[in-house]
Amino acid sequence: MSAFLLFLLCFLFFFSRLSSAAVPAYLDGLLPNGNFEQPPKPSNLRKTVIIGRYSLPKWEISGLVEYVSGGPQPRGFYFAIPRGSHAARLGNEASISQVVRVKAGKLYSLTFAATRTCAQDEVLRVSIPGQSSDLPIQTLYSTDGGDTYAWAFKAPSNRVKVTFHNTGIQEDPTCGPLLDAVAIKEMQPLRYTRGNLVKNGEFDIGPHIFKNYSTGVLLLPKKQDKHSPLPGWIVESIKPVKYIDSKHFTVPSGSAAIELVGGRECAIAQIIRTVPNKIYSLSFMVGDAKNGCHGTMVVEAFAARSTLKVDFTSLGNGGFKKANMRFKAISARTRITFYSPYYHTKLYDYGHICGPVVDNVRVVSVRYQS
Repeated sequence: MSAFLLFLLCFLFFFSRLSSAAVPAYLDGLLPNGNFEQPPKPSNLRKTVIIGRYSLPKWEISGLVEYVSGGPQPRGFYFAIPRGSHAARLGNEASISQVVRVKAGKLYSLTFAATRTCAQDEVLRVSIPGQSSDLPIQTLYSTDGGDTYAWAFKAPSNRVKVTFHNTGIQEDPTCGPLLDAVAIKEMQPLRYTRGNLVKNGEFDIGPHIFKNYSTGVLLLPKKQDKHSPLPGWIVESIKPVKYIDSKHFTVPSGSAAIELVGGRECAIAQIIRTVPNKIYSLSFMVGDAKNGCHGTMVVEAFAARSTLKVDFTSLGNGGFKKANMRFKAISARTRITFYSPYYHTKLYDYGHICGPVVDNVRVVSVRYQS
């Protein structure tokens, strides 16, 4: 082999390594120090307050940011940090950010654990350049501090700065939201399942789920989240719905499902392609997540001018039933919607909000009308 050919092969190998290193792999996991278990140096802490813009490893901070541990706190507070031992607390107008390498044009979902720490209203703003959402966190869906949210964005470039910001609407400047885990996931392209007009009907494509601890992931309403962290679906409501996985809950089918936790204030919808005047069959499953949620549950389904109410009596121990209805399309686009009119809580924890589970949504064409 000539020296020139050997040089050319080495150059091509080196270039290919550089090219592959320039494009991040498929992302699905915690951000660097996303669980805040790498602490600042003791010299950069004044009690719990972090001193220095870059003192928290892998993060950039601005304003009053505290590095806190779970458990009893001064002034009678108690911080529940179920996913680890430490968290970041954002004071008035404080922010915490990290630059993440992504793929331009791709859709990503952030999963993060956030909860208020005072009785006052608190708002957490999550953003990348040009895209943001204000998350009101005064409503607690889990009494143990286990509320987890997802927020989706489309990457405008190969590097984005992810920022969490306390907008500072509360009177006490030391009050502020607690952030105790941050993960990111690249959302894969949606594909139709053969014979089903619904995309992502089993909800298997969704945000990152924390492996060691999960009370589900709250998905924000459309008005707060331009890009859905549940591809194919729209959260059409005032309150979020909850994305649950089969590892931590009972789901009727596949690896994930949707729990309608907000009663009449939450709903999910999808717009599908149809042929006017043609008859279609909509089928889905309704159940409970085996999470202690109890009572008489109802899920209402809407498609074109047809509606169906499905009753399900839950003892909180799991179980499901299948429902089916036919509808006649009235246009080239048909919106299918699922909605729960009642509010529910866990049997032994009335502060933990829950609801019926919807899964395995299918729409197929009916070739003949019986």
